[in-house]
Amino acid sequence: MKRFRLLLLVAVVAVACGGRDAPDDQALHQDIVNDTNGAEVTFDATVLNDPVESGGHERFEVKVPTGEMLEVDHNTTLAAAVPVHTGDHVVIHGQLYIDPGPRLGVHCTHAHTSSGCPSPGWIMLGANYYE
Repeated sequence: MKRFRLLLLVAVVAVACGGRDAPDDQALHQDIVNDTNGAEVTFDATVLNDPVESGGHERFEVKVPTGEMLEVDHNTTLAAAVPVHTGDHVVIHGQLYIDPGPRLGVHCTHAHTSSGCPSPGWIMLGANYYE
């Protein structure tokens, strides 16, 4: 019985962890403050507008609990579109970009990496992952 409980505990922990990075909003904030263009980031956000499809990308704005607003560029030729709407909560894993202005955003939010995307990314909406 002890062995069964131990195996059950290990299974629950493995499923709960899911092998994905946990959101770290403060790390994203520090990457922005330090101008760390290209950093791999995982963060919580609230969707500010319904997505717009443009050039094989779904684009929408999000606000992070630390106050930053970012554009999300989700490649719909490499991943399914995310059915987000204004006010939805999402967790995003991708690559930070800081363009002149500065214009902040995140891309590489798909599992199938393309040139310029070193690591697979994803967007979590509810209990679903879009990658």
